[in-house]
Amino acid sequence: MSTVSISTPAVTAPNSHGRRLFRKRLPAAMALLPTALVVLVVYIGCMVWTVRLSFTSSTLLPKLDWVGMTQYTRLFANDRFVTSAENIVIFGILFIAGCLILGFLLAVFIDQNVRAEGIFRTVFLYPYAMSFVVTGVAWQWFLNPGLGLQKVVRDLGFESFTFDWIVSQDMAIYTIVIAGLWHGSGLTMAILLAGLRGVDEDLWKAAKVDGIPTWRVYTSIVLPLLRPMVVTATVLLATGVVKLYDLVVAMTMGGPGIATEVPAKFVMDHLFERNNIALGTAAATIMLICVVSILAPWVYARYVRPQGRHA
Repeated sequence: MSTVSISTPAVTAPNSHGRRLFRKRLPAAMALLPTALVVLVVYIGCMVWTVRLSFTSSTLLPKLDWVGMTQYTRLFANDRFVTSAENIVIFGILFIAGCLILGFLLAVFIDQNVRAEGIFRTVFLYPYAMSFVVTGVAWQWFLNPGLGLQKVVRDLGFESFTFDWIVSQDMAIYTIVIAGLWHGSGLTMAILLAGLRGVDEDLWKAAKVDGIPTWRVYTSIVLPLLRPMVVTATVLLATGVVKLYDLVVAMTMGGPGIATEVPAKFVMDHLFERNNIALGTAAATIMLICVVSILAPWVYARYVRPQGRHA
């Protein structure tokens, strides 16, 4: 009578598998450790330190006392900060909406297989490659009543022509918007153009067969398909709005008066010129809250919600 032996596969102990996985990931973790320390200490540490100083009475040098919400009460009673908050809201709404609309129109134009497409794409995107300082100086010259557009038109014989928004307290903030649109529309165009190039050609063929007008196809079919690109462009533009500083300094230095004051300039002035660290860090904390409130819904929709649906 023969005996049949049945061999069973060796069972790997869970601890052994975990050790192998740990050894496999260790080199990558060691390589990323310096970057993680920089993020933890420099970025997160500085943010925590900034928030902590906003609850102190620090002036020229930091103090570690505690005054509660005193600096925030002073902040929202400060006319300069209130004006800067109003200006950033005006700039943000007009800048984001304008860049999305203008960028979409430019993307639609280039998507029509126009001749010299590469040249048009480069021309529209080139302003974004320039710094806000260069953009601000260029537009300051162009809008200067004694040097720019107004002088050129008057030299042509139109003596009554007036375009002096940059020196008008009521209109100066809109010159910042114009320069911002010129700078940021190209980025939006590039993002939306990539989305348009991904639209299935069969959708256009079906729309033509059904006799749907082109504008209706864009508004009812194409734009919903471009929603991820629109959200990405909006987030990028919104974060740029919150940290707006260089453009204002280069164009108007916050003037005339405080007509174009923005929160970032308020923070820098109080930290380095007015020697009021506590008030400046309080304004910086408000800006941080604004950035987090912008990014949090996007991060949730982009990363957290999809994982929740797959769970």
